[in-house]
Amino acid sequence: MCPAVPSPITKTITDPANLSKTLFDSFVQAEMCKETQQNFIKLCRHLEVDPRDYKHIYSKLKDKLKHWQAKELWQMIDKRRSHPDYEQGKACHQNKCLVVGAGPCGLRTAIELALLGAQVVVLEKRDSFTRNNVLLLWPYAVKDLKNLGAEKLYGRFCKGSIEHISIRQLQLILLKLALILGVEVHTGLTCKGLLEPSESTGTN
Repeated sequence: MCPAVPSPITKTITDPANLSKTLFDSFVQAEMCKETQQNFIKLCRHLEVDPRDYKHIYSKLKDKLKHWQAKELWQMIDKRRSHPDYEQGKACHQNKCLVVGAGPCGLRTAIELALLGAQVVVLEKRDSFTRNNVLLLWPYAVKDLKNLGAEKLYGRFCKGSIEHISIRQLQLILLKLALILGVEVHTGLTCKGLLEPSESTGTN
């Protein structure tokens, strides 16, 4: 008897590369905050990447996700990371930064800090993105987001002469970029105040 030959369907399900692509696609296509976070954790677990390893998570994701959709995103991010102001991610590598609020400005700030090499934590009191108000983006903001790879995470981003987007969709784009760059994002948490360091507690 001839040995059984695995069917294409079986190969599709069991091939680690195919599963990696499927999980990456699920992360990119997620339409809710929690779904985005959960799908990112699933992707990291499958790839055996620690999402808390902020210094190396991006390079590890890039090494393990090599299909063309991911590569296009990596190329955009790499081009941005190569800017001399970031000093190859060492400009703020000794800094720990807390960003309160995961709105568009908070998430964009977190991304910039991560590009500078800082350890970044974002706190957001809501556990979902529900603001469907539409923003008209200034040309420089459109260029900035496109240079970060926004179109690779949301294919309809500012197509043609359309330069507006809902706050919720913009938050999702920025959240995905932030997670890829090693930012810790915690939802359902409220910042009540700041405790200044003392001689007994130090700065950690």
